[in-house]
Amino acid sequence: MTLRTFLFPLLLAAVVPLTSGRVYAAAPPDGAAFQSVPELTAGFRKLYEQKFPEGRQIFLAWEKQHPDDPFGHIAVAASFLFEEFYRQGVLTSEFFLNDKKLLHGIAGKPDATRMEGFRRERDHAIEAARRRLQKDPKDAEALFAMTLTAGMQADVLSLLEKRNLDSLGQIKEADAYAKRLLAVRPDAEDAWIALGAANYIIGCMPSSTRFFLWFGGVHGDRSLGMEQLQKTAEKGRYLRPYAKILLALAARREKQDNRARQLLRQLKQEFPRSPLFAAEYARAIRQPVPRSITH
Repeated sequence: MTLRTFLFPLLLAAVVPLTSGRVYAAAPPDGAAFQSVPELTAGFRKLYEQKFPEGRQIFLAWEKQHPDDPFGHIAVAASFLFEEFYRQGVLTSEFFLNDKKLLHGIAGKPDATRMEGFRRERDHAIEAARRRLQKDPKDAEALFAMTLTAGMQADVLSLLEKRNLDSLGQIKEADAYAKRLLAVRPDAEDAWIALGAANYIIGCMPSSTRFFLWFGGVHGDRSLGMEQLQKTAEKGRYLRPYAKILLALAARREKQDNRARQLLRQLKQEFPRSPLFAAEYARAIRQPVPRSITH
């Protein structure tokens, strides 16, 4: 017997138990937040084309089939929020370049029915996420849901309901959950949008206001906010176009006109049926906005 034939069975006996033990146990499969689900991708495309009811129906059907995944509720809540933002003109240069509007919110009140739908789905998402976090405090799907629900609620409070002080608590909550999420899933690129939007908008506030917020643990930084939005705009899964429009509007505020035009051109080419992206690109290149694409 050669040394090789003698050692090989011993090595095999040492290796085989490892493959059948816990060391190589399969990781749990990713949920919707961390893989591209065709139905959800199609639903978000409808949102970015401003076909909100159609997108919402796709989300509701998927949600019914996956009741334990909080992302279904997140998607439906986002459909209500995006629709209200569109109806109120929030995601436009007319709103974003106006300090009074950006920092003090819309004129009037948001639509009560859409807000009721948003709150219902937000609460369902939070309940589903909390159940998962009770079982595993590092559950990435749940942390992702908590990050986005807090971020969306902060947007509602500040931009739609004009309750800026109340929104600060949600911003801090979104920040805390995002840090926990990114610690376990650095590839959660969509999560950066919650941090980026908050950092940028707070960074636009007067220095006296930011000084007051500093003592409350809330910091704002326009440059950092744009860097964070850029991460989602480059590598985000479902929220990449949303990050792009926010980044383009921020770039216009910062007089980065070439960057804004490039982002808006990309959005217009990717979503040729979107009246929002077509109108904002026309404004960015200083062309009249055709009536057929205004909302």
